Amino acid sequence: MRRLSALASRAEHIPNPTTPKSTIQPTIQPNSSSSFTPSISSTFTTKGNLSTLNPQSNKPIDHHYISQLLARKDWYLLLNNELKTDKISLNPRTIVSILQNQENPLQSLLFYLWVLNINPLYAKNQSVRGVLANTLYRKGPVLLTKELVDLVRRSGCCVTEDSLCVLIGSWGRLGLAKYCARVFDQISLLGIGSSTRLYNAVIDALVKSNALDLAYLKFQRMKADRCDPDRFTYNFLIHGVCKAGVVDEGLRLVKQMQEMGYSPNVFTYTILVDGYCNAKRIKEAFNVLDRMKEVNVKPNDATFRSLVNGVFHNTNPLEAFKLLSDFVDNERVLPVAACESILLCLSSNSMSKEIVLFLKKIIKRGYIPNITTLNVTITCLLKGFDLMETCGIVDVLIARGVNLGFNTYILLVESLYKNGKVNEGNRYLNHIIKNGLLTNVVSYNMIIDSFCKAGMIDKAMRTFLDMLQSHIFPNLVTFNTLLSYHCKTGDMHESRELLKMLLNHGLKPDTYTFSSIIYGLCRTQQINDAFDCLHEMVDWGVHPNAITYNILIRALCIIGDISKAKALLKSMQVNGVKPDVFSFNALIGNFCRIKDVEKAQRVLVTMLTLGLTPDNFTYSAFIKMLCDLGRFKEAKELLQSMEANGCSPDSFTCNLFIDALVQSGSLLRCFFLQYIKLRIKGKVKRESLERSGIRYLVKALQCFIAKHIYISCEESYGLTERGQRHVPSEYTSGYCNRPLLSHSLTLPLHHTTTRMEVCYTAATAVICLVL
Repeated sequence: MRRLSALASRAEHIPNPTTPKSTIQPTIQPNSSSSFTPSISSTFTTKGNLSTLNPQSNKPIDHHYISQLLARKDWYLLLNNELKTDKISLNPRTIVSILQNQENPLQSLLFYLWVLNINPLYAKNQSVRGVLANTLYRKGPVLLTKELVDLVRRSGCCVTEDSLCVLIGSWGRLGLAKYCARVFDQISLLGIGSSTRLYNAVIDALVKSNALDLAYLKFQRMKADRCDPDRFTYNFLIHGVCKAGVVDEGLRLVKQMQEMGYSPNVFTYTILVDGYCNAKRIKEAFNVLDRMKEVNVKPNDATFRSLVNGVFHNTNPLEAFKLLSDFVDNERVLPVAACESILLCLSSNSMSKEIVLFLKKIIKRGYIPNITTLNVTITCLLKGFDLMETCGIVDVLIARGVNLGFNTYILLVESLYKNGKVNEGNRYLNHIIKNGLLTNVVSYNMIIDSFCKAGMIDKAMRTFLDMLQSHIFPNLVTFNTLLSYHCKTGDMHESRELLKMLLNHGLKPDTYTFSSIIYGLCRTQQINDAFDCLHEMVDWGVHPNAITYNILIRALCIIGDISKAKALLKSMQVNGVKPDVFSFNALIGNFCRIKDVEKAQRVLVTMLTLGLTPDNFTYSAFIKMLCDLGRFKEAKELLQSMEANGCSPDSFTCNLFIDALVQSGSLLRCFFLQYIKLRIKGKVKRESLERSGIRYLVKALQCFIAKHIYISCEESYGLTERGQRHVPSEYTSGYCNRPLLSHSLTLPLHHTTTRMEVCYTAATAVICLVL
């Protein structure tokens, strides 16, 4: 790639990018009726998150400096000094930022104790407590050792009940049940007395760490310590027993709670709903919601989500949909949270037809999905439902004023372009433009990528020029997207121009950039330039990956330079790049094409030695070679071994073997019987067979089921109870005029066996086996 590499060598002398000067007007025209001139708000900033700024000085907080202070023995005095000199201002946002950015969770705890000593009111701030709890959980555990207690006391602080509750909560989430119980038994040494709040904290922690027996022991000790259980206490225990599947014990605790004067609240009922669902007592879960109506407790979003997710996880999806659909129909006020959860569960189960039925029904009741739910739902419909009907549903939502997000629109545009519905795709692209969603480099990149995937490179380039005209500077992803397309199509002239622009913008090519160029050079049979590019890649400090090497290895195998391909494979490993299955497939494919069994097997052994698993391409290459050599028994054994080795045969592999058998005129019936048995045993997925289709088998079944076999022959010619058929030879020409096989099946066939008779015989075999 010396002609391209010369550009790279001059990159150091290229100045920083300036505003591109272009006289080209914006020309993104999704259809003939509209054009677009992007406008970008000048208020976009990238200065950082406001939560990391000191509101008084507008300067970023130096978290490393604070960490150094907290690591000192006189940390308390140093923090006080920072506060007096206004270098730290105490407000929830600053406190949260400092707690989140401490690498050592012990320092987060010390800072929290210092804050409480300055202003105890921050103990009640839920955001501060929540961030500390998450920090102690993610980066912990922080154990309450004697050294830590002494360090805190020497500074003039103390471990408070608030901080102890947070610590106990983190231990529970980390599964330290026995440690929680042991520390709780010694809290008097900290100068802290027993309280209902502390009991609640330890019971909650023990439940979360699945130590329900210890939680009950603490519950039974409460009265001895003169601490009365409250609604929180009971809810924690009810949650524990329901999670363990003992719902009846949960009901007993509910009754006991009521006797203590505490009415169940929405959290209590939500826990019961979840418990009933986990116990597969679905009807009783629905009854809980009826009970809530009777006592005027309004379900919250968590209640509906627990119900929907529980029903779907513990019943058949179709039955779950019917139950929940009826439930929504009977609700006077449409439960939005339930609708969203149902749509998400239907999407996760790929139930596109049910999504459409449910969505149409709830839209009539005024439901408007949020962007997240809509994005997931539309994604599912695009995969498993009619594309134009999906667009019709989207149009209804747009007409009702639903603002689709950019991601939803781009999914529609890509799917429509992929299916050749360019005008419809342009219509939704218009919505993106009109709604002002095309505002930054990321959105432009996604539009350009959509055009490239659809092969609409002219529009992709016009979008790129509009991007420059709008003063939105492209990034490396932009150039890589366009460069990759041109290289895949072999247009190296445009690739060179894009590479020049990339360098002129001060961007450094990455592995993807170089790999794309190498692919393009190999595609245009410029192998020497491709290797020059590989060497220059290293000079730039960009490390080739397995994909880069695989491109070159495959190109060398195509031109027959096997020795150089093997040398490159060794060089790849020497340079610290681990080969993958594709690295070996190129060599295996080449040796199999030239029928060199021994060399192909040696490469396979090397591949297995590295712990790599052969894929369908690997097996297909060997199966085809064995079939071409007439070694059908070995090919069949290899095909049968695929499942055991963790590789399911795909359509190409199946068709490859079938075609070889059909052409050879041998073992056809054996093959059909084997694969019918595999299908019956569930070892081969139905979708794999049908897509593949094991073509003759699928045709046979279709002919038999649709009774096409009897179109032009008498009923007496059909299949008998013994699995025989008597079709006169003069009738077979109506289906196929040329002989296909001769004496190939052990079932009684005429010497002029036709393709239709093969299908008929296969269908006969299927029915006999099933029966």
